[in-house]
Amino acid sequence: MSRWSATQIPDQTGRNVLITGANSGLGRYSAVTLASRGARVLLACRSAERGRPVVDEIRAAGGEAELVELDLADLSSVRQAASTARALCPEGIDILMNNAGVMAPPLTRTLDGFELQMGVNHLGHAALTWLLMPSLMRPGARVVTLSSIAHRAGSLDLSDLNYEYRKYNAGRAYGQSKLANLLFAFELDRRARAAGLDLLSVAAHPGMTATELGGNMARARGSSWMEKGWGLVNRVMTQPVADGASPQLYAATMPDVRSGDYYGPDGPGEARGGPKKVSSTAAAQDTRVAAELWDLTATLTGVTPDPR
Repeated sequence: MSRWSATQIPDQTGRNVLITGANSGLGRYSAVTLASRGARVLLACRSAERGRPVVDEIRAAGGEAELVELDLADLSSVRQAASTARALCPEGIDILMNNAGVMAPPLTRTLDGFELQMGVNHLGHAALTWLLMPSLMRPGARVVTLSSIAHRAGSLDLSDLNYEYRKYNAGRAYGQSKLANLLFAFELDRRARAAGLDLLSVAAHPGMTATELGGNMARARGSSWMEKGWGLVNRVMTQPVADGASPQLYAATMPDVRSGDYYGPDGPGEARGGPKKVSSTAAAQDTRVAAELWDLTATLTGVTPDPR
């Protein structure tokens, strides 16, 4: 695949897009870019204060944007956000980009008692996706779920998904949540096709990109030296956000994308570069585990899976 840029995104006029974590990093860049191509963008943000400037920026440039308050660590907020989005877009949603995430914090519980990374990165997004399925019935609608190269080091323990019995390891928990993202995206693809739905479920990852994830991790640990170290990593080893966002933007918009595809950077180790179709681990392709995770996710969130 030749080097791709966001200027190649087809016209998005008339399309409704919801992006989680759209106030910064990959989500903000994706929101601004898709709005510039004509999409109406719903920015689903935990902090309304941080989300409003991005809404104002898009509107000042002549684009359409709305703010939806969403805390993925609170299932009641997920339900309210889904209800708000359905009300704002009664005609339906064309693209759901499950972009928000947290990385390697100390052991923390969500309001519903989930380990934070599993709760935010997977469980909250899965619940949101299922709750929005009635709105994702527009022809060719897409769900784009963000994973990570860290999924390759992840393993899933369905008997203790939320680290209630195991010794907590922040890095392993992050890898587990990112593996769960891929298992969910691929299972959604299988179930949508089995139900005869015109829906694309696609996954993407940004490689090593200069986002706020690392800095947020350091601040959560109260470590100034870690924060400085991550700043150095961002300057030396990572790619700009515009490049890191290209796989998810490609997955969300390009006509050659197929349901079940997975996109990442085309450089060595998938760390940097333009978007290309990439492979995942055997663990991410395990259909039995994916089905079990689907059912367990429904039990934990209390949300009925759709499609069934």
